[in-house]
Amino acid sequence: MNPRTYATLYGPWQPTPAPHRRQTVTGVLAGVVWAITLLSLAWLAFLLGMATLWGLAAGVPVGGILLRYALIVATAGASLTALAFAPGVRRLAADSRLLLLGVLACPVPTVLAITTWFRTG
Repeated sequence: MNPRTYATLYGPWQPTPAPHRRQTVTGVLAGVVWAITLLSLAWLAFLLGMATLWGLAAGVPVGGILLRYALIVATAGASLTALAFAPGVRRLAADSRLLLLGVLACPVPTVLAITTWFRTG
């Protein structure tokens, strides 16, 4: 093997540059937005689970609401996945992509969780 093969194929070794401050801020914002979204979804899942348990204890059929909830979650997940793999979004940096998807996923469950929080408690 030629000793210069590695340098020819891959170029000289260069250390990875440190992330810029803007990338760090974007990553932190993405984490905060996704944390809010996941907490809202956790509250809604807990509330739905309690309502299902109470419905089953009372002998009320609860298959319709569970199926509707599962379809809504699957549709939202599929649409976010399709958007994540869109060519324009794939060109973004990973933290920017997470922030964009988090901002799109956050409002509906958060507003619904806040509304149910005040109505139930």
